[in-house]
Amino acid sequence: MTIADIKKTAEQKMAKSVEAFKGELQKIRTGRAHPGILDQVQVDYYGSMVPISQVANVSLLDARTISVQPWEKGMGPKIEKAIRESDLGLNPSTQGDLLRVPMPALTEERRRELTKVVRSTGEDCKVAVRNLRRDANEQVKKLVKDKLASEDDERRAQDEVQKLTDRTVAEVDRLVQGKEAEIMAV
Repeated sequence: MTIADIKKTAEQKMAKSVEAFKGELQKIRTGRAHPGILDQVQVDYYGSMVPISQVANVSLLDARTISVQPWEKGMGPKIEKAIRESDLGLNPSTQGDLLRVPMPALTEERRRELTKVVRSTGEDCKVAVRNLRRDANEQVKKLVKDKLASEDDERRAQDEVQKLTDRTVAEVDRLVQGKEAEIMAV
């Protein structure tokens, strides 16, 4: 593996991290119901934690209500409990086998909580990017140790990986600010 390969791999992985972060941002609601909101909620299914979408049919009833139809009879209460205990602030109600999850209007306090969730998710993404930088730098050091690259090459590569990391972190910060503005807009 060459230094160019290491940089290219780091760049691709950082881009994937940013894409995953964008996906997470789409799940954070801004007032309207969206079935993807419940994707991160895990429910106990015979001893293993699985996403709700693997044990129930999640769909929209209207613009402000999500319906959750469990595939098995006994899963209703477990799914309801998992939704209540998630950090989404949702309060499902049961109607026979069907769970209705109404989306409350966003209060100022709830908007502030959501911005904290966005910042936390952004920070997680930045940590992942920094870990990728560390891995790339360690691979470059290994090349130098194995006498496949010079120390000057190592310094140059570390500078380039750092610039790539800075650009990626700036992109994450920009996405966080955009989502915060979207949430705080009334």
